Amino acid sequence: MTEETPNTLPEIVGPKEWLTARRELLVKEKELTRARDAVTALRRASPMIEVEKEYVFEGPDGKVTLLDLFEGRQQLILQHAMFAPEWDDGCLSCRHAIRDHGYLPHLHEKNTTLAVESRAPFPKIQAYKERMGWTLPYYSSFGNDFNYDFHFTLDEEKAPILINWRTKEEHEAEVGPWDMWGTELPGMAVFIRDGEDIYHSYSTFARGTDNLLWTLNHLDLTPLGRQV
Repeated sequence: MTEETPNTLPEIVGPKEWLTARRELLVKEKELTRARDAVTALRRASPMIEVEKEYVFEGPDGKVTLLDLFEGRQQLILQHAMFAPEWDDGCLSCRHAIRDHGYLPHLHEKNTTLAVESRAPFPKIQAYKERMGWTLPYYSSFGNDFNYDFHFTLDEEKAPILINWRTKEEHEAEVGPWDMWGTELPGMAVFIRDGEDIYHSYSTFARGTDNLLWTLNHLDLTPLGRQV
């Protein structure tokens, strides 16, 4: 659920009232900053799990493994963009997220690679990528189990349903039908390697990726907000 566009603009006040309101808001902003720092520390300290299965993707140079996606760096942030094999085009929201990625060399300087994967066959992805004018690494996971194992694609015949870390039964009890939004979920998975050994440290889905979106975070500073 995202915010709605306000029907009216905020109240117009004088300088003294504006400063008072700004100072009150600053208290809340600092609370949020401290809470975010604490959660970030917990995230970094969370346990990891070894990736024992070998996943084969396809890119512009042919077949590649998950290890290849690191491009020799120690860390990998892998975005799942919703683009199922039978679709003619990628998800609009995921397209927005891909366009919002910043200057990747800044990540590279920190020994981290960012890449995108989708389940569509690579010829579809390549045509889509060229049409969008993207240069970032974008791979096809068509035919492998990656999306099912990491819960970006929901299919009970492939893997038990787990939606944002809820089982199917938990999700239906708390939210509603598990497939009400379809069977593809947008999200990110984070990996770190020690030589050729790969570890999965973190994954997040849907609004869990909000803090990665440059446009939305800037719009959050404005009176009109995200306008959705």
